[in-house]
Amino acid sequence: MSINLPEISDVALVSVVGNAYSEKARCGTVSARAKELAGSVGYTQDDLQSIPDAAQLGVGCGNPVASVNLKGGEILIDLGSGGGIDVFLAASKVGPNGQVIGIDVSPDMVDLARRNAKRQGLKPPHVAFIQASLAEPLPITSNSVDYVFSNCVINLLPPAGKSNLLKEVNRVLKPGGRIVFDDILAKQPLSEDIRNDLRAYVSCIAGSIQVEDYKTLLDTAGFLDARFVETKNDLQAICSGCCPKAPAPATLDVNSLVASYQISAVKSNASNAENAPTSPLLRWWDAYPTVKSTPSLISQDELADLVRSETGSQSDFAVIDVRRNDHAGGHVRGSDNWHAQTFYDDLPAFFEKYRNTSRVTFYCGSSSGRGPRCAGWYQDYLNETGTTTSAAYVLQGGVKAWLAKFGNEDRFVDKD
Repeated sequence: MSINLPEISDVALVSVVGNAYSEKARCGTVSARAKELAGSVGYTQDDLQSIPDAAQLGVGCGNPVASVNLKGGEILIDLGSGGGIDVFLAASKVGPNGQVIGIDVSPDMVDLARRNAKRQGLKPPHVAFIQASLAEPLPITSNSVDYVFSNCVINLLPPAGKSNLLKEVNRVLKPGGRIVFDDILAKQPLSEDIRNDLRAYVSCIAGSIQVEDYKTLLDTAGFLDARFVETKNDLQAICSGCCPKAPAPATLDVNSLVASYQISAVKSNASNAENAPTSPLLRWWDAYPTVKSTPSLISQDELADLVRSETGSQSDFAVIDVRRNDHAGGHVRGSDNWHAQTFYDDLPAFFEKYRNTSRVTFYCGSSSGRGPRCAGWYQDYLNETGTTTSAAYVLQGGVKAWLAKFGNEDRFVDKD
C-alpha cells in the first residue's frame, strides 16, 4: 500500500486512520495477546485485572498514567482514548470527584469505550467518552484541565494536525497543568518509501518525527520544561499488530527506525486565565450518543386539549420538563421533571415508567435543544427495544410559547 501521502489531504488522512482503528474496535484483540502487549509496555497485572478485557487492545506504546501522582478531584483528558484503558486507570486515582474524559476520532472506539464504562459502573461526569477529531479544535473549555494524556496517538496526526493539537492542549490546560504523552518518535529521518507507505503510517511509524522536531512543536505551543525519556519498549509487535487490515510491512525492522518515548511538559503558571469553568466539556451532550430519531412536534393547542381532558390518564399522555435550573415562570400543568443532563443515564428507569404511555411530550425553554434531544434519546430507546406502545413528541415552541399563550390560566400552568 505504498502511495504518495503528500497527495492525500489532511482530512482524508485523519479519516483513513479513524477507519483503521474503527476496524480494530469492531474486531478487537485476543485477550491473552492484548495482555501480553500491554504488559510489554508497562501495564501491571493489577492494572489489567482492574479493567474490562475489551478495554485493552494492545495498541499503546507505554503507560502514561503510571508515571503521574494523580490527586482526588483532578480533571484529565485522554487523547485517542481507544477502548478506555488509560481513562479507567486514571478514574480510579482521581476518585468520584474527579473527571476523566476520553476523546477519540473513531465512533466505534467511542462506542466500545462507553460499553466498557457501563460494565465498570462509570458514567458522566466522572467518566465520559466523546467522539471528535484531534485535528480540529477540542470540544473542551479553556483553562479547565489538570493533565492531558495520550498513548501512541500524536504520531498519527499529519504535521499541521500535530502542531494545532498541541496548541489546543495548551489552551485547555489550567495554568501549571501538565502533559504526559507516550509516543513513537523517529530515530533518524525516515526514507521517502517509508514516509509514503500508508500501512507504515497507520501503524504509527511513517508519521513519527524526531525529538528536536517534537520539542520545537511543544515550544511553539507554549509549553515549558519539556522532557523526553526513551522507554525502550519493543515496538516490533506493537506496530505490526495494531491494525490487522493494514499491518506494517513485514520487512520493516521497526526498532531500528523508531523508538518509544514518554514526553512531559508544563503550561506556564503565568498564563492568562479567567475564572475556572464549571465543566471541562463545551457541550455536556457530547458525552452521550448522537440522537438518531426525529420525534414529531405537538402544537400548543393539541397539548392543551390533552391537559384539559377530564379522561386523560398516564396511559394517554405524559409531559416531561427537562429543564434543571431555569424554571422561572412555571411549567406545563402536570409535568414530570427529568433533567436533561442526566436523562440518558436514567433512560432505563424512564422507560419502565412510561413504556405504556402512548404520547410522551418533552419540552425545555424553547424546545430547540434539550427537549428534542431527550425526546430523541427516548424514541431511539423505544426503537432499539422494539417498543410500539409509546412514542416521543416535542412541544412546539417549548415552555416559553406555552406560557405566552396560557400563562394566566391556572388549569394549564403549574407554578414553582
